[in-house]
Amino acid sequence: MHMQKTDPEPRTDFDAVIVGAGFAGICMLHRVRGLGLSARVFEAGSGLGGTWFWNRYPGARCDVESMEYSYQFSGELQQEWEWTERYASQPEILRYLNHVADRFDLRRDIQLDTRVKSAAFDEAAGRWRIETADGERVSARFCIMATGCLSSRNTPKFKGLDSFAGPMFHTGNWPHERVDFTGKRVGVIGTGSSGIQAIPLIAEEAAHLFVFQRTPAYSVPASNRPLDASVQRRVKADYGGLRERAGQMPFGFDIRFTGKSALEVTEEERRAEYEDRWEQGGLPFLGAFADLLFSKEANDTAAEFLRGKIREIVRDPRVAEALTPRQVVGCKRLCSDTGYYETFNRPNVTLVDVSSSPIEEITRNGLRTKDAAYELDCIVFATGFDAMTGALMNIDIRGKAGITLARKWAEGPRAYLGVATAGFPNLFIITGPGSPSVLSNMVPSIEQHVNWISACVGYMRKHDFGRIEPTVEAEDAWVSHVNEVAGLTLYPSCNSWYLGANVPGKPRVFMPYLGFPPYVQKCDEVAANGYEGFAMEHAELRR
Repeated sequence: MHMQKTDPEPRTDFDAVIVGAGFAGICMLHRVRGLGLSARVFEAGSGLGGTWFWNRYPGARCDVESMEYSYQFSGELQQEWEWTERYASQPEILRYLNHVADRFDLRRDIQLDTRVKSAAFDEAAGRWRIETADGERVSARFCIMATGCLSSRNTPKFKGLDSFAGPMFHTGNWPHERVDFTGKRVGVIGTGSSGIQAIPLIAEEAAHLFVFQRTPAYSVPASNRPLDASVQRRVKADYGGLRERAGQMPFGFDIRFTGKSALEVTEEERRAEYEDRWEQGGLPFLGAFADLLFSKEANDTAAEFLRGKIREIVRDPRVAEALTPRQVVGCKRLCSDTGYYETFNRPNVTLVDVSSSPIEEITRNGLRTKDAAYELDCIVFATGFDAMTGALMNIDIRGKAGITLARKWAEGPRAYLGVATAGFPNLFIITGPGSPSVLSNMVPSIEQHVNWISACVGYMRKHDFGRIEPTVEAEDAWVSHVNEVAGLTLYPSCNSWYLGANVPGKPRVFMPYLGFPPYVQKCDEVAANGYEGFAMEHAELRR
């Protein structure tokens, strides 16, 4: 399955260099090839798949239904691939991505085990100079960042981190071989989405599991199940219709919006709707009422329902209380689980609240909080990611006049439409900050960006433009608009990774754009108006 490190025909200049071989990089490569351009994908991993290559922790699966969490650029691909579960697991998604790479013969342009160290724009030549960690140097007219929103791991800098004698794991960089927790005392630090998926499965094996929780998250049952063949046939009979309907939804997938206010129905009707959503499972819980993310009063009704469920499921009232979130539902990512709350009824599971008694240090034999010491054989960090910007900041990216992206984004990320940033010509970012990305179904969001970038490059070639970059005015207006839209909702009301609040010292800026349909409309308008808000230069004007 792995391609060779070196290309059969080594070359150093390309029309496009794409960084990352996850959903975005694979799709971008296919599109760029369709334009007749030469391209090379650099991927740090030893296999393709991006987040689905690295996140192999127990229970890792998608929280968007598999029939919707998939490419739509090929009708044949949509028809021939058979998903086995309502919510696809990590191994199945990885198999799918490998199938796509093989089916469209993409591997010959993907270079694995190659980390991009720097990318600098050469103003005189109008080309990007890209260097890998191995010292390989290539140049490209376009540099396309397909580095992913959730790919830069966040590990808190605990005192004594290096002193622990046992194995330590991060959910975002899990070993390829199975980890056996049988008979072990395990500590899991973090109860976001990854922790919530992994904890029930680790608890089944471990002699004892200590869950170290800083902030409880809301979670609804996934109600995952094998995907019925008749359901799959029905979807495939009108796949285009499903995609079109999903594209009109605020998050870009079908969460069965009722369109009603939670406050305009009776308490009985409200309860019945929430019960139905809880039974059906998954993120469509947020579609129960139209104002859940806009009205605190409406949101309180959903929060109280979910808190009641936790109290019903968890037998020990003190543990239930510690697991009960106080924030708004949805301001942090709503999780979906299989048996998460039930796990805390097991005699071999202990919840440790580190908000009141923080972890002070990792020791040789475990860890110590302010109030107690815990003996552990292994530690699992389910501490998430430096989201949206982390992977880009890990590369030394330099635009005009040598300015670094890190310096430009020191006060928070600034990008026009989340796809390009002023001062960095011919640099495109797939699902960057200021686009719907993590607040949407990622795969259609990725494809929408890939299609937009491809059309833009096609337009430039047709009209003999050599360079493109956003104007500062258009970028400023867009960043203000993104924050204005977020400000109309309850999203900024709590410290979340959407705001960068999980990474010490990271500026607090709400990064994703809320609303998939209006965003797509704006992108289409920009293109229809000759790439309004972008400055372009003809090829012959280059020095």
